[in-house]
Amino acid sequence: MLRVAICDDDENTLRRTETMLQKYPKAEITTDAYVSGEALLASGKRYDILLLDIDMGELNGIETARRVREADKEVKLIYVTNYSDYTIFAFAVHAFAYLLKPLNEEELYAQLDEALSYGLPKREWTLEFQAKEGIVRVVSSRILYFEYLERQVVLHTVEGQWHLKRRITEVAQEMEKYGFAMPHKSFSVNLYAVVSIRNYEILLTDGTLIPLSQKKSVEFRRALNEFLALERGRGE
Repeated sequence: MLRVAICDDDENTLRRTETMLQKYPKAEITTDAYVSGEALLASGKRYDILLLDIDMGELNGIETARRVREADKEVKLIYVTNYSDYTIFAFAVHAFAYLLKPLNEEELYAQLDEALSYGLPKREWTLEFQAKEGIVRVVSSRILYFEYLERQVVLHTVEGQWHLKRRITEVAQEMEKYGFAMPHKSFSVNLYAVVSIRNYEILLTDGTLIPLSQKKSVEFRRALNEFLALERGRGE
């Protein structure tokens, strides 16, 4: 899954760009939209690709990019501009590409294709959960799976277990953008932790066997295949 941010002070452009991104055929994309550089920086989030308008309010795209680069050296930055002469932005920080407004779907997809061909770094997110035992902070790759058990959600990590007063469907929906999928109505599994699938059982890296329901089998296998394809693309 690609995490893409759009930063543009024109809301019509934001909506149009989001629509184009959601139709991109080669990868699933999750998008966040920001109407200013200040809002983007305040979010503190990291992305695989950032589509950044150059002409914005008090904090323009050039200065926003400078500040983004201080915290994130890996994000692929695509400037969006009204100017066809890109040489005037030569001082900008390591732009991956420039796109001319109004955005053209074909040109946008071509840049997304190129970004994928270069490979994207594996992202690690530190996530926070309110558990019965207290606040838990854990790196996403250390989470194995979530399990609905005895009217609570058990968070299983490499280090141990914690208990959340949450609904499994709610947790599963939140975790999709971090590479998790539901193989069964009572589980949400980290696709990074899957070793193999045999019949209707999923083997995880710690040796745990998770049930794969017939109802969710096709959807889960598709999610795993897409995840593995993206991982291979990062490694090439």
